[in-house]
Amino acid sequence: MPPSIQPARPRISPAVGTLVLLIGLNLLNYIDRYILPGAQPLIQREFHATDEQMGALTTALFFFYMFAAPATGWLGDHFRRKPLIIAGAVLWSVATLGTAWVHDYRTLFIRHALVGVGEATFGIFAPAVLADFYPERDRNRILSIFYLAIPVGAALGYLAGGELGTLWGWRRPFFLCAIPGLAIAALYGWVGREPERGASDHVRATAKRSTVLGLFKNPAFLTATFGLATLTFAMGGISAWMPTFLHRSSGLSVGDASLAVGAITVVDGIAGTLVGGWVAQRWLRTNYRALYLLSFWSVALTLPCGVVVFFGPRAWAIPALFVTEFFLFLNTGPLNAAIVNSVSAPVRATAISFNLFCIHFFGDSFSPQIIGAISDRSNLRIGLGVTLIFLVISSVILRMGARFAPPLEEAG
Repeated sequence: MPPSIQPARPRISPAVGTLVLLIGLNLLNYIDRYILPGAQPLIQREFHATDEQMGALTTALFFFYMFAAPATGWLGDHFRRKPLIIAGAVLWSVATLGTAWVHDYRTLFIRHALVGVGEATFGIFAPAVLADFYPERDRNRILSIFYLAIPVGAALGYLAGGELGTLWGWRRPFFLCAIPGLAIAALYGWVGREPERGASDHVRATAKRSTVLGLFKNPAFLTATFGLATLTFAMGGISAWMPTFLHRSSGLSVGDASLAVGAITVVDGIAGTLVGGWVAQRWLRTNYRALYLLSFWSVALTLPCGVVVFFGPRAWAIPALFVTEFFLFLNTGPLNAAIVNSVSAPVRATAISFNLFCIHFFGDSFSPQIIGAISDRSNLRIGLGVTLIFLVISSVILRMGARFAPPLEEAG
């Protein structure tokens, strides 16, 4: 009898396998980042810290993040990115384990700074690797999926910091990310793939798109970068202070405030990111400027809702926050895809590193501390109101950027 023929087992493509592993690392990255805002009142109480000092912890993370970015960007354009991603994941996982030995404000400050250095490598290299797996027209869809880790990770971080921190102390929740981070880094080292640089690029590589000096003459890249930077000022400040704002202004407990923000963030984050990515993908069929235009409308629609959250009736704060975050998350995939598509493979990691430097230097590195300082001198409501000014600036820049969007032509 002839031997039975076994059906071939379906194999996961290298692109999909790598995407899944990078999503896992991104998820843990954002859980770790948002545990602090969730547990912030508990930490503040133990160390007797002011609002400005608590805001400075986030400043420390992003300060080291953004100054590590230029060096790591250069490395990513000249060396293999896979070992660099693994090294970054190991560094922030080990720094997270070090939370067990944090017993004063200064040590916590140093711990947060080290996490920022580790995150800088991952945040730069992961989008560049995915861009080499997928062509320009598909990057919005793929990056929308990849960045779903932001709202899910942020929500889990808020919940872990507030709920678990209240039950077992604020240090325990940080350990949620350390061991899984090391495990996924090891798995990525075993099965992850490094795609050929520029393998999926189709848009013509001009001097503005493919040289470092060209980045500073590339209006599509610059408007997307600074539109995101001013948006990040607002988002960073809101994410760092919203649980504390609800705790103070709405009378919620620390745990309930973190639970409310976490639940809103995960629902809106998933819904907004998916809806924004889907709308932009369909819009791209008829208008190559869709990535910028969708981002503009996302920010513009956020503004009136933010006014209600900060200055409206107390009972409206949570419903208005739900609508606000939905609109904010609409641009997650489209705006990041616009940045990746605005440059060519030879300088993509450098471009992303410059983008990260700008969005943190002009964005969320200082906004939590600035809001905290204003709060110390007036109140948190006025401090958070500053973010509305930056949302206006962001919407103007992104609307201008639509004029410079590169046509997604299938040309060499």
